[in-house]
Amino acid sequence: MRIAARLLIVAGSLLAAPLAAEPMDFAAIRLAFTKDALAAPTSRGLADRRSGRRVTADDPVRIASISKLVVAIGVLRLVEQGRLDLDADVSIYLGWPLRNPAFPDHPISLRLLLSHQASLADGIDYALPLDMALSEALAEIAAWDAQHGPGTYFRYANINSPVVASVMERVTGERFDRLMQRLVLRPLNLKACFNWVSCDDSTIARAVTLYDAAGKPLRDDDRGHRPACPIVPARDGGCDLTLWQAGRNGAIFSPQGGLRVSARDLARIGQMLLNGGRVGRQRFLKPASVELLLRPLWTYDGGNGVTGETTAGSICRYGLASQTLATPTAGCADDLFGDGRPWVGHAGEAYGLRSGLWIDRERDRGVAYFVTGVADDAPLAPGTAFTTAEVAAARAAPEEGR
Repeated sequence: MRIAARLLIVAGSLLAAPLAAEPMDFAAIRLAFTKDALAAPTSRGLADRRSGRRVTADDPVRIASISKLVVAIGVLRLVEQGRLDLDADVSIYLGWPLRNPAFPDHPISLRLLLSHQASLADGIDYALPLDMALSEALAEIAAWDAQHGPGTYFRYANINSPVVASVMERVTGERFDRLMQRLVLRPLNLKACFNWVSCDDSTIARAVTLYDAAGKPLRDDDRGHRPACPIVPARDGGCDLTLWQAGRNGAIFSPQGGLRVSARDLARIGQMLLNGGRVGRQRFLKPASVELLLRPLWTYDGGNGVTGETTAGSICRYGLASQTLATPTAGCADDLFGDGRPWVGHAGEAYGLRSGLWIDRERDRGVAYFVTGVADDAPLAPGTAFTTAEVAAARAAPEEGR
């Protein structure tokens, strides 16, 4: 009874507006939770506009940068096993020197990569072809911040994630998508995968198609079927995964954003974090690992360029692939929930999707959401750097604020 009452409070405070009966074209899902239970999800719209299939909380979607948080959980599992060291020079793992050409004597660690302080920059396309070596891509000067050395500056860069994935592959000898199944997805009982390769056909059949604001399909418009080539093809157009070599190209399975996962399974990840790393009676992560994952390692300094920069004003504190909201720093508007609380988790933005997985640990509550069809230039909610669509999805009913 206490759990049920608690969820009613969560649902009443965070899901204040009812859903209208009529459908809308674009999908929106919101699921509130505590560490012990999930509230009833709210949903609107279509997972697939072509078939008219309505979206549900069990439908997997390309969740964008929340993928980075899940990858960091996998890294910490390997750290707990003694197979990785967050502060070691990753060149040791990779088998080739990873260095910023402007700062050749500065080693780069997993801690720096996961917290976006490794001096890498998204000056190159981080979606690498199947047959390209990561070392080849990072030989480009444009991949690096020539003004700031490793450990001195925060610059959000998606290319960090393929480096992390390459390290994970090299130390285990396992393909990244399969490794994440073993380390994270199966132990948490999630029907999720990176770039569809490891998902079963029934999960793929429920995929949410991503659209732009005009309704043009951008990703996963496969009519419920397994895509012919779920990765970036080789430069000759080939899609032969037998070309994979451990650690050669960590971008193959899109560790920066390619996790396909449902809102319900996202909420289960949030519940594990609220429970200090426990899943039921089982220990999945040590409490110290959860603290390490969620603790800010960088805080926006007001824009003077000494310690870092915001990303459109919405990243103000960052840890090991985790964001902490509601910092009071002037010039950084990240209070997504409008309550001044230090919610921690990660946001996602790609291919018309806005998503979030957030927990308030002190008050034992969390929310997982996504909304599709959001324009790149969608209006921002007053006082925040988040769009009105995602603020509505985070705070109340997902159809509001479109």
